[in-house]
Amino acid sequence: MEIERKFLIIKENLPKELEQYPSHKIEQGYLCTEPVVRIRRQDEEYYLTYKSKGLLAREEYNLPLTQAAYEHLKPKADGIVIVKTRYLIPEKEGLTIELDVFHETYEGLLLAEVEFSSEETARAYIPPEWFGEDVTYSSKYHNSTLSKGVSHF
Repeated sequence: MEIERKFLIIKENLPKELEQYPSHKIEQGYLCTEPVVRIRRQDEEYYLTYKSKGLLAREEYNLPLTQAAYEHLKPKADGIVIVKTRYLIPEKEGLTIELDVFHETYEGLLLAEVEFSSEETARAYIPPEWFGEDVTYSSKYHNSTLSKGVSHF
């Protein structure tokens, strides 16, 4: 079960010196968006992911892929292949902020996600001051929606 909240970030509010935090280069495409079936390259690792419907909480299953399988499936992705850098920023209470800095088609889009162990913890979370609008309940900011190229930022 994936339980997360998602927030827009304004560039001027970004933490300074992002490069001090661990990061991953991510490329992902969607073979299907209902239900979500995604392929992802994260650095030199490859995955096939299934996600159920939902906004705050939803089922998620990750299966390993080989590079060859990923490269075979990538041209079959519908819409835009999303490219982003994900920074892992330590947060209070042992949480981690996953800050996605989008590139190419969505250059300038910044989203932060925080994953939780329960819906109660997620609802009680008070974000840092540098976070912008809470978009947890907006499917507009799901990567699967962004892959369709229908969102404008």
